[in-house]
Formats: sequence, structure tokens, C-alpha cells
Amino acid sequence: MTEQNTEAKLKSLLKLERIQLWNPPYTEDDNQPGLQHLQELAERYAPLLRLPVVVVGGALESIRGQAVKRGKGNKTFRETSVATLELLLPRENKKDPKKKTYLETRLDVPLQQVADRISEDFGLKHIKLILNGRTLRLDQCLDEQGVKNHSKVMVLKVNDAEQLNKEEEEKKNQSESLQRTQKGFQILSERGVFLSDGSEDPETMPFLEIADQKGNPLKIPQEEKKALILAMGFHEKGRSLMKRRLYDAALCHLLQADQNFSQCGSALLSSVDNYAVLQLDIVWCYQALEALSCLEDGRSRLQRAEDGFLRCYGEQQQRLLMIKGTSGREEVLFLRLHLLQALLCYLEGDDVQARQLLSKVESLFGRLCPTSEDMAQLMSLGFSEREARLGLRACHGDLQQAEVHISNRRQERQELMQRERQKRRTRVEAITTLTEFGFSRRDAARALHCTDGDMDKAYAILLDSSQTTIIPEESVSPEKVEQLLYLGFERDSAEEALRLTGGEVQSATQLLLDNQGVLSPPSASPTSEDTSTSSMSSTSAEDNKLINEVLEDIPRHEEDYLDLTLEEESELITALKTYLS
Repeated sequence: MTEQNTEAKLKSLLKLERIQLWNPPYTEDDNQPGLQHLQELAERYAPLLRLPVVVVGGALESIRGQAVKRGKGNKTFRETSVATLELLLPRENKKDPKKKTYLETRLDVPLQQVADRISEDFGLKHIKLILNGRTLRLDQCLDEQGVKNHSKVMVLKVNDAEQLNKEEEEKKNQSESLQRTQKGFQILSERGVFLSDGSEDPETMPFLEIADQKGNPLKIPQEEKKALILAMGFHEKGRSLMKRRLYDAALCHLLQADQNFSQCGSALLSSVDNYAVLQLDIVWCYQALEALSCLEDGRSRLQRAEDGFLRCYGEQQQRLLMIKGTSGREEVLFLRLHLLQALLCYLEGDDVQARQLLSKVESLFGRLCPTSEDMAQLMSLGFSEREARLGLRACHGDLQQAEVHISNRRQERQELMQRERQKRRTRVEAITTLTEFGFSRRDAARALHCTDGDMDKAYAILLDSSQTTIIPEESVSPEKVEQLLYLGFERDSAEEALRLTGGEVQSATQLLLDNQGVLSPPSASPTSEDTSTSSMSSTSAEDNKLINEVLEDIPRHEEDYLDLTLEEESELITALKTYLS
């Protein structure tokens, strides 16, 4: 890390004086170093950097060597179309930690060929290749995925049987784990959108809902909701792996979450902090994996994180104070943000800015680390370690306020859980009531979903539908859909409204207005004829196994992502202070 800091400072000085080390007199005709001129340059720069001449000389030669190699690579690429890629290998697979690793290849070949070469050369069984924070596809050519001459490609190990638990050992590699995670959350996202036909036990049937910062369910269009559940699911799986310091596997899941978040609307992402927290977690994995060459992607992700926090919390966290009544718990996110920003500044040679940011970090660290005595006292009252830590942070270390705060939070969570249980029971009772009027469970559940549980409105829809005809979604007239789109409704909601009202534009408009414009088509539910078949499918052993796997990674506490022990942060603070001194 110190080498990168020194080289960054030297590059700034060289750029200022317009010195090109790859040209004479610093590089001779045979590409060998011009030793005398490099020595003179080192002696001139050493006092400016307050470093020994030998250290500065070594850094200058490293910069010169990289520039010469880059020039050779450019010439080779022009003449033969063979590109030079820099590989960012896992630390334990680097033959020489101080030397960079390169790979020469054509760009018009499938990535699988390159992956096979890397696996063979470096003894890596299962890998993923990352470019600028994107997972590259093995079945596509390099140039089709934006890989260029001199691109930096990160190599991630996706299987480590010695560290993964027994359940994960049974899986052949992390690619299968990713697929299983995706399928499990897809099942849950379907249930979250529409809890089948009400035949499942509302007390025990697992499903997911998207809620606001106070735990109240949010009404989101179906496709966006599915993408958000998948994104949040992959994020939670990644965070679970981060806690066990399995950063290679964690980064794979976090990048998949990033991809799913991109399918959500920008308006939704700008109103929640999940996406900002994800960016922070990805960069934390970069530093944990010592992928220090991912500076460009890391810098842009940290900027997105900071912008997201400011939008969600307010410039002075006033929005957060208004919603939650305190901002102490979220300060750990800013601690990690400023710490990573300080690290990037140091790597770019900006020691002054790095010190300023580190000073902020140390101030936050002092406030956010509760004393062991205070923790013990709260835990003796029956509170968990997490509750004690979050409570003390929320109340800025005030023991009495923390006790009251934790008790209030417990009561709020209990009341919310009771409301949710009652809501699910009421839903099943409403479906049963509507079926007594002669409607199928499938249509009753669908109508209740569309009316947000209002039985009177659901009955009206079912009555109208029985008098008209519910038409298939694919048969909805495009002209009528366009009329509703012109009024400002979303396409999915417009199509579902027309389908439910038999194609009547006026009725569809009123239905959309009654539901604030959100009318998501629910997932397919069983008809009365095939209820048993579908029920067997939905509760199959494989589905339940997948669901149980992904549920293990979902924290039971909504503020788990704020419960950082700060142990890793403390290690990085100490290391950065040492480097800066």
C-alpha cells in the first residue's frame, strides 16, 4: 500500500514537470533504465516526499517499467491484435505480491478460454472474472463485454471447501449457490406479491414484503418488487458471507445484487438507503481482498453511496431524525464511508485529505464504541448484545435513555408483528367469505390483492367480472392500454386493470384511481380444479429446502446492517495511521 502511495505522489510530480520516463534519457534505446538520470531525479524528489533516495529510486523504476511494458503492449496489440490484461489475483495465489500479473490474449475469444488458462496457470478450480464491478460471462467474447487492451480484470475464487460450512461444501461451486439463492428468493418474491389462494397457514407460510424504515409495507409494482426482493436477498447473502470474512464469495453475491438493483426504478432507489449500503459493502470487499487496483470503480461507488445517504437522510440527517427520532445508529455507515474515502485518498497520494477524513473517522469511532461497562449493564437487564450496542449508539452513550429507547423499540416491533399477523388472518377470512358467495378462492384472492384487502371493493370487482368476462392479459387491446398510459398509469397496472374489468376503460380507470395507480398482476394461483397439484408444487420439498437456505441469511432484526462491531474498522484505522505517520 505504501508503494502505491509513493508512486501516486511521484506521478503527480512527473506530470507537473512533463517528464516521460519511457523516453530518453530515462529509458535507453534497448528499453533499459538510464541509471544516472533516474538517480538524479530520485535525489531531487526524495526531500520533497521526505523519503530515502533508494525508496524513491525504486518507485521511479517501477513507474518506468510499467510505462515501457504498456508501450510494448500497445505495439503488440496494433501488430498482432493480442491484448495485455492485468490480473488482480487472490493474495494467496500471487507468486510475488509486489509484482503485477499480466496475461496476453486476443479479445475475440470466449472468456471461457481465458478462465481455463487462469485456472491452470494459478491452480484455481472455480473462478469468476470481474471488470469494473461487473461479472463477465464465460460464454461471450472479451471484446463483446467491454474488455480492452490493458484492462484490469479481477479474479475471484468462488469455492473454498476448507472455509465454507458443510452445507455449502455439498454444492459443487458458488455458481450453483448463486442459482439456488436466486431461485429461493424468486419463490419468496412470488409469495410476497400474492400469498397464493389463502390455503396456506398465514401464521407459518414464509413470504417476503418490502417495508419502509418503520416496518410498514410499501406498495410497489410487481416486477419492480420482484427485482427489489432479489436484489435485497443477494445483498443479505453477501453480508452473511462478509461476517464470516469470506469476501470472494461475498463479492460475487453483492455484484449480483447490484445487477438486480439496476432493474429497479431510479425513483425507488433514490428514496431508500439499501442501494447506497450495497455500494459501501462492495468497496469494503475490494479493500478486504486487497484489490487496490479497483480504484476507479471504488471511487465511483463511494460517491454513489454518499449521494444516496444524503438523499435518504438529509444534509444534516434531518430526514432521518424526523423518521426515526435519532441518527446515532446510521453514523456507523458514515464511519465506514469516510474510512474507505481516506484509504482511497492515501492510495492516490493525497495524504492531506486522507488525514482530514481519518480525523472524522476517529471522532465517530470514539462516539460509536460503547464502553464494556455500559454494555454489561444493559445486557444484565435482559437486552441482547445487539440491542445494547444499537441503543447506546442511538442515545449517544446515555445509559438511561438507551434503556428507555430499547424498550420502546421492542414494543414497536411487537405491535408491528401483531398487526401483520392480524392482517394475514383477516385476508384468509376475507377469502373464505368471498368463496361463500360462490367465487373461486383464486379469483377472491386476486381481487383482494388488487384492492389492498378491501373486501367491499373486491366483491364489486368479482361481481363486475362475473357479469363481463375477465379477459386474458395477452388479449388486452393495445389502444386501450395506450389510453391509460396517456393518463399517467404504468403499463403493468393498466393491463391488469383492463383484464380485470373486461376491457372497460372507464372501469379500469376508476379501479386504478381507487388503488393509487398501483395494480400489480399477481402470480399464477391454482384454479379450483388444480389446487391440489399446485399446492403440492408450491410446498415441494425442494422449494422448502431452497426457502430455508435463503431465510437463514435474512437477519431477524431490521437494523442488523447497522450492528457493526467496528473490529475490522479498528484494524484498518490503525493500519492507515501507521502508513500516514
